[in-house]
Amino acid sequence: MTLLEVIATTVADARAAERGGANRLELVTAMGEGGLTPSIGLIKAVVEAVGIPVNVIVRPHSRSFVYDADDYAVMLSDVRAIAKTRANAIVVGMLNANGDIDTDGLARVIEAADSLQLTFHRAFDEARDLFAAFDTLLQFDAVTNVLTSGGKPSVLDAQATIAKLVEKAAGTRCTVLAGAGLTVDAVAPFVASTGVRAVHFGSGVRVDGKGLAPVDETCVRRARTLLDAPD
Repeated sequence: MTLLEVIATTVADARAAERGGANRLELVTAMGEGGLTPSIGLIKAVVEAVGIPVNVIVRPHSRSFVYDADDYAVMLSDVRAIAKTRANAIVVGMLNANGDIDTDGLARVIEAADSLQLTFHRAFDEARDLFAAFDTLLQFDAVTNVLTSGGKPSVLDAQATIAKLVEKAAGTRCTVLAGAGLTVDAVAPFVASTGVRAVHFGSGVRVDGKGLAPVDETCVRRARTLLDAPD
């Protein structure tokens, strides 16, 4: 089965996504800025409201994915607080100024996460070399998902790159989580052409396709149905 992850920004989003057949949530606030760290109150409320795993983004601002010491202090504090909730995983991403994965920062987050798994988010798409960055992330056992659009604004324009990343991930504990620009109508042929086993929806399953609109349960259900249909 192809895993279906949906972005939630409210408890209502989370419930609608679950009813529609989502397998997992990515909980964020400020979706218009690409997603920032949600409040502990929201995290606890969403975890209580649904029975599916809730992955929580830790991103202190939307200026860049290059973080200074103060940013890391905030991020590590948030990670430790989230680790005390019943969240499933941390969603995070960090780069050095040269465009490589900030492995020191990643290691610190993993330590603070207290055995929670990590998804490395679309900071990955701004890496200098996607394949080298993926090799770096494979060295971290805690990183079990890499959310990527294949370096393009829309994942639909990077299907060959996604397919190559899926090949790289084969036999590892890391899953390529394809997202950004994915539409419900395109999801089945996209999965067939790339071989991905996990897809990520934001605006594609929201009312009128608008990023700041609520999750549309009907859209989520249609995506789930198309993903489950026999080839």
